[in-house]
Amino acid sequence: MPYRAHSRLLPLLLAAVLTSVLTGCSLFDRDASAGPAAQPPAGTAAGGSEPEIPTTVAVGQVSLLQRLGADGPLRTLSVERDGSWRCLDCAGDGVTSRGRLAPEQTARLQVLLADPALANETDQVRRYRTTCIDALTSSLLTSSGLITSQDCPGEERTTVAGEILLLLTQATPAEVEG
Repeated sequence: MPYRAHSRLLPLLLAAVLTSVLTGCSLFDRDASAGPAAQPPAGTAAGGSEPEIPTTVAVGQVSLLQRLGADGPLRTLSVERDGSWRCLDCAGDGVTSRGRLAPEQTARLQVLLADPALANETDQVRRYRTTCIDALTSSLLTSSGLITSQDCPGEERTTVAGEILLLLTQATPAEVEG
């Protein structure tokens, strides 16, 4: 695997680990019945604290992290069980957006998140490794685990996670642009 491709996800993973250590949470040893982890306040466009990066989600919740290339802005979208969502830096402008999925979108998302096949699509099960340079990298954090994909030729698409990613990017305000 090329060093550059590996090193692009390293800052994201290090930030997630650091956040986990600082908040006392663990991605792999967390009681799902305890609910979502408390998250620090979001950063501001004027340069406040770093944007929040979720490290865990409860059943029925999902977070999407997207970045175009190694230097692009990080889009962080968190969706609750009831379909309410919050997006940090959706358009790469530092703005936080909020909204709610339509009832049929919320119902579809919950069906997809409950699909047992999702557990077989995690990075750990697939032994996923990034392979493209300067591609759009999307990581879904679900209660089943982390599921990463890249928009590049030859990338194998996950079925259930791919549907979740499509639903979220079509139902929320902005996608990362190149």
